[in-house]
Amino acid sequence: MSLKLGEPLSPRLSWIRALHDLDAAWQVGASGPRQRAVERAGKAVGDALRAAPQVVSVRTLPTSAAPYPIRFAFNGATPGPLLIIQNRSLLIQVRADGEIKNILFNPTDGPANSRTPFYVKLAAGTPKLFNKPFLPKPNRAAEQLAELGLRCEDIDVIAFDHFHTQDLRPLIGDGVAPGRFPNAVLLAPRAEWLDWDELPQCQRAWFVPDGKLGVPMERVILTDNDLMLGSGAVLLRTPGHTSGNQTLFVHAERGVFGTSENGTSADSWAPLTSRIPGVRRQAQLFDVDVIINSNTPELCGQQYISMMLERAMVDRVPERPELYQMFPSSEVTPHLIAPHIRPAYLFGEMKSGQVVTRPAAV
Repeated sequence: MSLKLGEPLSPRLSWIRALHDLDAAWQVGASGPRQRAVERAGKAVGDALRAAPQVVSVRTLPTSAAPYPIRFAFNGATPGPLLIIQNRSLLIQVRADGEIKNILFNPTDGPANSRTPFYVKLAAGTPKLFNKPFLPKPNRAAEQLAELGLRCEDIDVIAFDHFHTQDLRPLIGDGVAPGRFPNAVLLAPRAEWLDWDELPQCQRAWFVPDGKLGVPMERVILTDNDLMLGSGAVLLRTPGHTSGNQTLFVHAERGVFGTSENGTSADSWAPLTSRIPGVRRQAQLFDVDVIINSNTPELCGQQYISMMLERAMVDRVPERPELYQMFPSSEVTPHLIAPHIRPAYLFGEMKSGQVVTRPAAV
């Protein structure tokens, strides 16, 4: 199957093209038929992706761990106050226009993002002694890239699955300083970018209010479509968690995998396999195939369809074929503050290929 590719995204990023294979499916009116149409179209795109060449390389760059309400992580299925999610960014190298292009997905800046209203209030209501272990760590992108033989200046494109907790200014600049990635262009879904100016009430706790203030628009490209990011990688709209939520899918050595925060563990996309208290029971009781990450509930029906799209796109975990290769960008990780939370599987990292350390003809 050949993908339905549109025009280049922009003259500056001529190697990124619009992808139209799911457009008609998302326009189906009723929810049930729309879900089936989206799943069918997603499976076809996944098949086309795995039939194409793999990306050049994938590497995980851990950022910060953060406390997170258990009731949101598994949509109220599991008792308890807080658990720990580990945020991770991904470096993806693709072949495009005869060069290696470097894409950085979810390069969260922990200290800047601590200004998220939810975390400000959580810290204010928690004794300092208990806060200290959970303070966000400084962003180590420069050191992590250097260990791979790259520099921050080598990053061509930055994208996020969504803008919850993000402060873009340390990354892209604020009109005065260029930011950590001086040559990178940010791909920003237009709907969510505009929402950030006047947030829906259910979203306000999760956005840094001025997190894009002063970001130079010449460093930003607003997007409205699914995107082909060079050979072996696509960025698909998965609305629901936010209005502009999107999921990165990559063809790597272990097959096609995806990454998003629609779910928080492997259990989220395969709840009948879960050992986490309440998760399997909730899936059985309500006859659902996925358990959403539900801190923003107003579009949960769309989020459910998006997670079913993710399941349709990706391959199974080779050593655990009952599980899907959906790598949570914020993965629930065992910790003493929630000893009863033990995911069925921990991805931890994604790794594929050999990192190319300088531009090269291909």
